[in-house]
Amino acid sequence: MDFSIFSNLPSFSTLFSEINADMGNSQIWFIIVAACLMLAVHGVAVLTIAGTFHALDRHMQNRKIYGANFLSYFIAILLIVGSHLCEIVAWAYLCVALKVFPTNPQTFYFAGEMYTTVGYGDYSLSEQWRILPIIISFSGIFAVSMSGAAMYSMMGTLLGHPDEKNPAEGSPTD
Repeated sequence: MDFSIFSNLPSFSTLFSEINADMGNSQIWFIIVAACLMLAVHGVAVLTIAGTFHALDRHMQNRKIYGANFLSYFIAILLIVGSHLCEIVAWAYLCVALKVFPTNPQTFYFAGEMYTTVGYGDYSLSEQWRILPIIISFSGIFAVSMSGAAMYSMMGTLLGHPDEKNPAEGSPTD
């Protein structure tokens, strides 16, 4: 194998400097910090939702209240979906504040498509915002991954319960 093709690669600092100069946009660092903060807030929110679900589930199991944990699971799902919608709106507001697009609806659709990585629309971005879709979609991928892990944990709790008998029926050995 010929490894000479790797001899012409730039150093990381050179590559980083070239990309930074190409963007020519100091606001992008603000966007990166905002993405990190949104992911941190999302992580705390999802942990809180999942922790509350697990605490409610233990409480209901101790009191032998069966079936209500499914309701709390679906409420947790709605809260997690709501948190994603809030993040899309936050991205839209951030893009509106930075005047990335001329209209607010276009900005909202762009934020939603990038966050969910649908990529359906045909958006023309100026050179200074070319990296914006990467940042938004990166934050969306990680946020959805955190949510998926929490929902998997909650579903595992639901499915991991031993078969509960209806107390009115009694057990077959009575």
